[in-house]
Amino acid sequence: MGRTSASGRRNAVRTARLAAELTQAELAEAGGVSRQTVVALEAGDYAPSVYLALAVATRLGATVEELFSEEPSVDRPTAEHQRGAGA
Repeated sequence: MGRTSASGRRNAVRTARLAAELTQAELAEAGGVSRQTVVALEAGDYAPSVYLALAVATRLGATVEELFSEEPSVDRPTAEHQRGAGA
């Protein structure tokens, strides 16, 4: 499960980093950023560039979508349900 910041951005970077048994410093080195950037990234307080997101995903053995996409809403109707509602 990912973390949520005050601004509501979710990501699974911390969970994936811990599963990969990496420190924040090691992940920062792989992305060419500071450890503080990784701290902000994990907290959802920093939106990474495409290049950083790709570097982090590659190092963690995940896709960018797995790490940074928002979880689908259970309450959101599917296209099929929307079509059926008008019938």
